[in-house]
Amino acid sequence: MPRLYGFEDQRLSRVRESERQATQEAVSRLLVGGQSRSAVISWMNAEGHRGTMGGAWNSTTFGRFLANPAIAGLERDPETGELRETGRPTLITRDEFEQLEALSGRKDGVPPARDDDFPYLFSEGLTECGSCHHPMTGHRSNAGTPSYRCENCGVRITAAALEDYVGENTLAELSRPGTREALEAAQEKMRVEAEALRQRIKALRASQDGLAEPYAEGQVTRKVLVAADEKISEKLKDARTRLRYVEQIVDAKLPIGDVEDLVRWWEHAPHASKRAVVGLLFDRVRVMPARARGVRGADDRVVLKWLSAEAA
Repeated sequence: MPRLYGFEDQRLSRVRESERQATQEAVSRLLVGGQSRSAVISWMNAEGHRGTMGGAWNSTTFGRFLANPAIAGLERDPETGELRETGRPTLITRDEFEQLEALSGRKDGVPPARDDDFPYLFSEGLTECGSCHHPMTGHRSNAGTPSYRCENCGVRITAAALEDYVGENTLAELSRPGTREALEAAQEKMRVEAEALRQRIKALRASQDGLAEPYAEGQVTRKVLVAADEKISEKLKDARTRLRYVEQIVDAKLPIGDVEDLVRWWEHAPHASKRAVVGLLFDRVRVMPARARGVRGADDRVVLKWLSAEAA
């Protein structure tokens, strides 16, 4: 994965002074100068400040950078969302970071986003709880941190930790020879599945429509009619949900290029495209319970179930 802007290495042990100065100026413009985020992004790009992969800043990349507590020498407790010191070098002060957090709910005067407005990357049942195997869903912590949570037993992991970990493994797999051909083959299988799902939905709707006649002729009771209708409705719901997910994968354009091109694509691609690629690589992303309160990161908590036996 690319380094964090402002630091020389992925361990965040050394600061890149020119990028720290640019960060401090940008934060000062936001907090002291009262400039809008879009104005500061325009200033960053006009001054020639670029992201670590050489791309211009946009609202997504700049917002994610400012939301990373590491720029203030902090980390976030994955269970509670609370900030704590790491002792690492800083680009800005903790007070400045907390002021940025206070502003983060509003973007150029726009009201805070609802919980379900956060673009969770791993929806549609791809992520499951390693404790009880229930699907995990997007859910904000008490501190407002986007997370994935098992509604059945409460296992939780921050969205940033999980998505960065899976993204790193996805990029590593995409860079392997022959992966694109394997993805194209998997995508073709999804096209076949999509058509089968459409036919299944059509058949289920016909069965549901056909319930009225036997009831009208007294062949079944109302209780039987209602039970049959509910059963078919549940099957229709499951089939339509799966079809939406499969269609996203079928319609996605697959990334091409060398490693740097892939990293750049991952940073800027629409969530639907990234979700589709992940869906072609993984059968499940399983999140295990933290071994102790406050465990940070995803390396020892996430088990990736690859679709292909040859993958990673």
